[in-house]
Amino acid sequence: MNLLTREELKVLSEQRGDSCISIFMPTRRSGDDATQGRIRLKNLLRVAREQLIAGGVRSRNAGQMLNPIRRLIGITPFWQYQGDGLAVFLADGFLRCYKVPMAFVELVVVAQRFHLKPLLPLLFDDGQYYVLALSQKKVRFFECTRYSAKEVALEGVPQNLEEAVRLDEPRKQLQVHTGAGAAIFHGHGGGIDNAKTQLTQYFRQIDHGLNQLLKSDAAPLVLAGVDYLFPIYREVNTYTSLCIDEGISGNPDEQKAAELKAKAWDLVAPQFKKQHDDCLARYRQLAGSGLTSNDVRVVAEASFRGRVDLLFVGVGIQRWGRFNEENGRMDLHDEFQPGDEDLLDWAAIQTLRNGGKVFAVTPSEVPEGTSLAAVFRF
Repeated sequence: MNLLTREELKVLSEQRGDSCISIFMPTRRSGDDATQGRIRLKNLLRVAREQLIAGGVRSRNAGQMLNPIRRLIGITPFWQYQGDGLAVFLADGFLRCYKVPMAFVELVVVAQRFHLKPLLPLLFDDGQYYVLALSQKKVRFFECTRYSAKEVALEGVPQNLEEAVRLDEPRKQLQVHTGAGAAIFHGHGGGIDNAKTQLTQYFRQIDHGLNQLLKSDAAPLVLAGVDYLFPIYREVNTYTSLCIDEGISGNPDEQKAAELKAKAWDLVAPQFKKQHDDCLARYRQLAGSGLTSNDVRVVAEASFRGRVDLLFVGVGIQRWGRFNEENGRMDLHDEFQPGDEDLLDWAAIQTLRNGGKVFAVTPSEVPEGTSLAAVFRF
């Protein structure tokens, strides 16, 4: 079982093949309903087999290709601990499964790429944010969305204040011998000033490691810790998207990842809503200027050319067709045909790969009630 992250999405988006199989289904968290989940997956495998055969795969070969997924049906522990939804991706020599906290509508797609649009709300719709849990005994860093929290290691960062002071001791000794800056360092005693100096050094090392990891990222960062630590960390912070005004108060060592994620979400949710509303207002302001479109053909091709800066795309609906990258030809079909892919999915992934922003929303939330709407860079 794999953890769904943006890095995983990138891996999925880079897969290519004649038969990339994507399966989405709702599940129940309770293990008591495992039988229903097994039956549902078995039925979806029949749909996948039919699509493979319709695409030219021999009946026997189609069954063999699906064996890696079919084996999951008989693995009891796999079904005992589910989320609200299950996504399975299979290609030649490649298998990924994701249990996620969001129910999917049943869907099977066999194409030359994986179908990824149902995953986007988990990673992009509500945005990504971070939680930095600070205490003198421990530092933890979490990559979060509204639905998930993943702890990420900070390379080269001391794990606690004691380690930070020990790592800093050789530098202090050098300063003592050279007479450079020795006045602010005290090996023993020093009271409140010395404690603040040690915390400042500790937090400065954390800030450095954080920026090495995040680089040019601009996702919000929420601090968690006892109140007196916040102003000390903010003095040394160099990450531009730190939430300055608010943090999660209390000892974070006693709080689980899910608790920290939920409390941080309450702080960043208004920020994401404003971002969504601002983008919607931008689309409406530019409508009719030539810098917007809700035509699937126009938007899909523009996304491939790197022209789409902002995209609203409907989840739970598909526009089947094909886009030829070599000659730019596009075919749209009312119903799925072998070799088709969802061009809404295509446009969303191309937009993300070219640095654009995507809001994967319900169809009613797409401007003008269409399946997609885009703002162009030029």
